[in-house]
Amino acid sequence: MKNIIFSFVLILQSTIIFSQEAMAAYRIFNNQNEEVSFQKMANDLSKYDVVFFGELHNNPIAHWFQFELTNKLFDLKEGKLILGAEMFEKDNQLILDEYLHGLIKEKELIEDGKAWNNYKTDYAPLVNFAKENKISFVATNVPRRYASLVSKKGLDSLGLITKDARKNYIAPLPIEVPYENESYVEMEKMMSGHGMTGAAKNFVAAQALKDATMGYSIFSTLKKKNKHKLFLHFNGNFHSKNHEGIVWYVNQYNKKLKVAVISFVEQKEVDVLEVANFGKNEFTIVCKDSMTKTF
Repeated sequence: MKNIIFSFVLILQSTIIFSQEAMAAYRIFNNQNEEVSFQKMANDLSKYDVVFFGELHNNPIAHWFQFELTNKLFDLKEGKLILGAEMFEKDNQLILDEYLHGLIKEKELIEDGKAWNNYKTDYAPLVNFAKENKISFVATNVPRRYASLVSKKGLDSLGLITKDARKNYIAPLPIEVPYENESYVEMEKMMSGHGMTGAAKNFVAAQALKDATMGYSIFSTLKKKNKHKLFLHFNGNFHSKNHEGIVWYVNQYNKKLKVAVISFVEQKEVDVLEVANFGKNEFTIVCKDSMTKTF
């Protein structure tokens, strides 16, 4: 009888394990393409100065991971954490700060701060975490009107805006654009393929303006704040994957900063990392491409 019960328990355990594996929504891989735990990833990331979380904007698992990682790093760093995001532009920092300090309501933040349409479901938990724990949340991105200007007229057009705007809202001029970087080459080819051959370089320059401004925002914030704080930045995966984009500019501003990148990708299966998703990222989170979307 004991043998029968033992066999039944083994079968039950095997069934549960199989079901868990079959329904696995994600896996985490390090830069050696080895699977690691969330705790291992968080422990390793806590040793960096800057961590980039390259998200897929409409993936709920990515946003859940961001919230859980924020909580974990806050604990590991004993509160010495700074948050920042592509989703807020620098000219809306005052509005964001007013919300963080309880001076305005969420409705005003969303309307006046030009919050993204998926703010309530995807980014509000992060902002409210900063509010509740009294830590900084930095609006790092360039105002979209300047990126639009560059996309139409090139980087030289930034010389036409006021000195105050250049000082407060964009990275220091002149802005070098590493057109040879793989991500920018990819973007230029894509835009040229859409009949934008003449304007493709300006489009890349506009992307570089965003990346440079976000990079400078991170650099200048860490320069002002306690150097032992960790800056956790949320942005689209394209802005930081393989240590390009924003990361390239952070390295230009301060090569001594220790920077880590999380790349979030989707695959049909998550048990192994596909060759197409190999890269220079410290960690890659793989999610099933059948995952429901937030918008």
